[in-house]
Amino acid sequence: MVKVKLGDELVQSKIKFKVRFDFKGEYKPGRFLFGGKSIEQAAQDARDEQVSLLKNIPIQGIYFEDYDISAEPYIVFDENLNEKVAYAPAFLTINADSIEDMVRFVMREEFRKLEVVEPSQMLITNKDLERLLFKMSEEFKSQLVLFSKKIKK
Repeated sequence: MVKVKLGDELVQSKIKFKVRFDFKGEYKPGRFLFGGKSIEQAAQDARDEQVSLLKNIPIQGIYFEDYDISAEPYIVFDENLNEKVAYAPAFLTINADSIEDMVRFVMREEFRKLEVVEPSQMLITNKDLERLLFKMSEEFKSQLVLFSKKIKK
């Protein structure tokens, strides 16, 4: 819980935030005579799967309020890969017990945007900042491990 100042009082409050993820569609060629999925469909499938996992797997300190997967996928040309890539946006509204609980969302590869809805102001102590930075370091290390596993494949 974060501390919020109401008048002269300090009260504990949860953090309500909206986050946008853009899930990438990986092209997979079809087998035999049947064609593979389009990259737009692959992006939509990745979005549906990941949003389903996020909202159905319990995470301590995180409560999913709403999600929106109605936005159409979009295609961009990736100069690094030298090919077209599709992304399917998803918007999640989430309540978190603390700032540290939010870190797992902003450190994801799919993360694009964050908006803190409530509270409009928070008080962050030295200890809060230390815990936040420590959590970011842990999450960064775990992301490095995942990326190194991807590279080895």
